Amino acid sequence: MKSDRNVFNKITNNKLYPSQGSLLISEPFLRDVYFQRSVVLLVEHNSKSSMGFVLNKKTGLFVNTFFPELKKCHLMPIYLGGPVSTNRLFFIHSLGDTIIPDALPVGGKLFFDGDFGTLKKYILNDHSIEGKVKFFLGYSGWTEGQLEREIDGYSWAVSNTNCESVLLAKGESYWKTSLARMGQHYRTWINYPKDPLMN
Repeated sequence: MKSDRNVFNKITNNKLYPSQGSLLISEPFLRDVYFQRSVVLLVEHNSKSSMGFVLNKKTGLFVNTFFPELKKCHLMPIYLGGPVSTNRLFFIHSLGDTIIPDALPVGGKLFFDGDFGTLKKYILNDHSIEGKVKFFLGYSGWTEGQLEREIDGYSWAVSNTNCESVLLAKGESYWKTSLARMGQHYRTWINYPKDPLMN
């Protein structure tokens, strides 16, 4: 992952390193279609690999379209989780493993995947999932040591999660809000123009 870090000498690493449940906030120079101005939730992180989902990029697709039994339900948008396994649907939620069997804890009140059939029944029984479940096509993955190298290279800032904001996150405004929570030190990132050539 390459970036144009030619004028970014006033920002230093915040000394936080990733763990399961961390947020990764991309630096403003990244031009990658998946990761430009993105915030990623890490659902798995260990010495061998990392896995996460981009939280703030909608695809324009809806879960309802792919499951006939859900067509009359409230529209459920799908987000672009990352460049790996883009033909597979994933989800994160705050429903817990008592409501959704086989759900994997991420941290706090957040869970990853679980029995999708049970989730569909939950929705069809008129339970609202707004602000409780978020769907993704694909995921973001890193091999051994790759993510740490990108963090050391200032491609990402690491932050702690907020369950409510993670499930409601959308658009570039969430990227800016996530940086703002990290303090004045990151104002340079927030104010840097998306396209410096147009400035």
